[in-house]
Amino acid sequence: MLELRDVWKSYEANGRQRFVLRGVSARFEKGDAVGIIGRNGAGKSTLIRILGGVEPVTRGEVRRGMSVSWPLGFGGAVHPSITGADNCRFLARIYGKSPGWVESFVEEFAELGEYFRMPVQTYSSGMSSRLAFGLSMAIDFDCYLIDEVIAVGDARFTERCRAALEERRQRSALLMVSHGPGLLRSFCNSAAILHEGRLTFHEDLDQALIAYDAL
Repeated sequence: MLELRDVWKSYEANGRQRFVLRGVSARFEKGDAVGIIGRNGAGKSTLIRILGGVEPVTRGEVRRGMSVSWPLGFGGAVHPSITGADNCRFLARIYGKSPGWVESFVEEFAELGEYFRMPVQTYSSGMSSRLAFGLSMAIDFDCYLIDEVIAVGDARFTERCRAALEERRQRSALLMVSHGPGLLRSFCNSAAILHEGRLTFHEDLDQALIAYDAL
């Protein structure tokens, strides 16, 4: 179970508090596949970071009764000053996995070539995303958070990412932020619209997309 209880989030801008989340409550279970949609600046990425524990709430509570991935697409998932291989071993120890197995899996999955043993700060943004995605796939999480990052390489690599996510969706929860209806239909069976700080759930994905277009 992953639960938000009356979560508020605000930032200070020009001396004023700007609220991006206003009393959001939600509960996600294993097997859920929920698309989170909203206009640019609505707070979707903020919500994903809060769910992943990357960003604190202003008020309210987040309860995590299952393991939750870092947000795929979030650059802070890897340390820039060490190599991709070192990042693999470091995270493997944190999550109680075999460092050698995680390193081998990610090296093969991410296809970074010689860069895999170079500092991440030398990577392009796409290469960093491939490394972070591969690391996420190497750890079996109960819930995967995806922030609009599927196409992080050529068509063959993108298809590999899709296949990996589809396999994990069968046994884990999946929460995806995306503007792409096709991508949402591929992975999600319901959706929630984030608008003016409120999160509104729709059991039917197509109805959610229609409601979103009407905003």
